[in-house]
Amino acid sequence: MKPELRHLRYLLAVAEHANFTRAAEELRVSQPTLSQQIRQLEKALGVQLLDRTARTVRLTDAGSAYVHYARRALRDLAAGERAVLDVRDLSRGHLRLAVTPTFTAYLTGPLVADFCARHPGITLDVRELAQDRIEADLLDDRLDLGIAFAGDHLPGIEATALFTETLSLVVGPRHPDSQNPGPLPVTDLRDRRLALLSGDFATRRHIDRHFAEHHTQPRIAVEADSVSALTEIVARAPLATVLPDAVTHDNPHLTPIPLTPALPSRTVTLLRRDSTYQSAAARAFSHRAADWTRAHDFGPGEHRYSG
Repeated sequence: MKPELRHLRYLLAVAEHANFTRAAEELRVSQPTLSQQIRQLEKALGVQLLDRTARTVRLTDAGSAYVHYARRALRDLAAGERAVLDVRDLSRGHLRLAVTPTFTAYLTGPLVADFCARHPGITLDVRELAQDRIEADLLDDRLDLGIAFAGDHLPGIEATALFTETLSLVVGPRHPDSQNPGPLPVTDLRDRRLALLSGDFATRRHIDRHFAEHHTQPRIAVEADSVSALTEIVARAPLATVLPDAVTHDNPHLTPIPLTPALPSRTVTLLRRDSTYQSAAARAFSHRAADWTRAHDFGPGEHRYSG
């Protein structure tokens, strides 16, 4: 007997849960059926794949080696199925996209709306994820594309620069600095109360590094988990925040104040898994993202590199 696809799926489920009962529940098969299928696979391969002697089920050395190729085989098969279903004229299709949280404030909505208007037959699954999760999901074929920042990427991730994001101090109409929006020395922030994203965000860590480099420790009055919350808070309270300049362009209630030295800019990139099938929908979105950011004066991307 040769191993079949169901054997691979069953083995991966047991390896993930380290438990036959939970794996059987996920697969919606009985536990005896699952055990029998795994033993058939072991017999076909002539090796023991699972160690069943402990309280939890563990992969043997042979099992660990085999699971690596089983995952890759199923991932490549799924990519092949999408390739067969791919329609070159973009009359239908599906795209799985993830963005880091700050982009939902100014980029995700307009860019997705533009793409949907041009290609109404394409359905989009848009998620907001941290950058490390985006890269991991791209490698595991749970995403087609991601939008995040340039940096040290995981091996197998290809990044194409889209534009440069600049950041400024931002205040609302109730803040005294709104009447004098000239450059502000970063050291003067010691006397300001700020509302910032929480430390879970890469943007917050980027801001904190700049403050630390210039020996400045502002008073953090509010921490929030979304840019939209910050914009609402700053518009109504005498607090300052740090936001991408693109957020303030269309918001008359927010006033950007340049810092000196300025906060370092960041390169926004389009991420994909290197050397894998790319659907027509993913290619179309990649081209449209580059064209759209150029047309809206975000600035052209110039570099392509792989992690």
